[in-house]
Amino acid sequence: MKRRVVITGMGVVSPNGIGNTEFAEGALAGRSGVKKIERFDASEIPIQIAGEVRGFDELAWVEKKDRKHVSRVLPLALAAATEALHDAGMDTATMPLKEKQRFGVIFGSGGGSQEFTEEQYRLFFYQQYSKMSLFCVPTGVMGSLSSELSVRFGLRGPSHVITSGCTSSTDSFGYAMRQIQSGRLDVTLTGGADAPISLGIIKGFILMKIMTEKWNHAPERGSRPFNGDRDGFVLAEGAWMYVLEEYEHARARGARILAEVAGYGSTCEAFHRVRLQECGEEPARAIELALKQAGITPQNVDYVNLHGTATQLNDRIETRALKLALGEEQARRTPMSSLKSQIGHPQGACGAAGIAATIVAMKSGQLPPTINIEVPDPDCDLDYIPEAGRKKTIEHAVCNCIAFGSKNSALVLRHVA
Repeated sequence: MKRRVVITGMGVVSPNGIGNTEFAEGALAGRSGVKKIERFDASEIPIQIAGEVRGFDELAWVEKKDRKHVSRVLPLALAAATEALHDAGMDTATMPLKEKQRFGVIFGSGGGSQEFTEEQYRLFFYQQYSKMSLFCVPTGVMGSLSSELSVRFGLRGPSHVITSGCTSSTDSFGYAMRQIQSGRLDVTLTGGADAPISLGIIKGFILMKIMTEKWNHAPERGSRPFNGDRDGFVLAEGAWMYVLEEYEHARARGARILAEVAGYGSTCEAFHRVRLQECGEEPARAIELALKQAGITPQNVDYVNLHGTATQLNDRIETRALKLALGEEQARRTPMSSLKSQIGHPQGACGAAGIAATIVAMKSGQLPPTINIEVPDPDCDLDYIPEAGRKKTIEHAVCNCIAFGSKNSALVLRHVA
């Protein structure tokens, strides 16, 4: 038998709540974290809203002298990782060396250092290059993020950043899961962190015409997945980190288990650098692979946390994919929701964000709603839990993700009593 993999700790820094408790309250209440952009002056561009993490003290996690040398995503990740370790009852400072050598850092980020790199180029072109950070090259490399966490917590196992677009953090779970199942590791610090809210990145998305430009006057209504008048996503940031652990290892130390990572599936349509095929077959196959590994059928799925970006095409394709993967009747019976309606789209961290919402639902018996569904869309006709949450016991849940480059990934989480 393969070794079982469970989640024993969670930490959150999110637009709708900092810390597990505040995030859980916000997610279940359907509290929007989308507001006017404060990180820079957005008055001259058509998009002026985002899911920013507010009230977060970066200097509490990175010393003032080092702040110019690291990207914003690092303090977000450090804060979430510290809470996850505390939630798991782990103190890495007192951990024996042999245990640290079997403790990896494997998490996802779509472009966590892009904001930092953008600032370095600005300094290079408009000021003296000597104003640039001494660490502009190593910090601009995505892999530096996991190295920073490994150094901070003294962890000696593999230190990897998975960067596969919006599926990055979901894929980090799949990779970490297999490292533990194979016996190479006993524990990993896994999840996702991203901080893409910058002028250059937003301007790039404006060129692609995939972000909403209609809701500057009412930011909290801007993220509208599966709604008939949706016209694009809202950019967001945040970090959602977890401790993944081999089941017997967790039991031996008396750990509280939040959920089991029971299945993972990943596919690629090999179709286009951005667009998905409208048939939805490959996103469906990723879900089917995750269900097969978990050893369950569509009838066992009690809840789906959707990718749900609020672009016209993606929401329609995801709806079609769920009907293919679960069967149309079962898909219509299964409640589903998109956390992005509350927080916006945190790019490579979005899968980890959805996992957090799913764990909250699993532990509370309360499903989080999809807010801002006001206009019916005949092509998006499943149960998206509109506006208000509802009570339901969850034994198995699917967390779905879709990314640029025709990538699709899905996880199955199982409740562990």
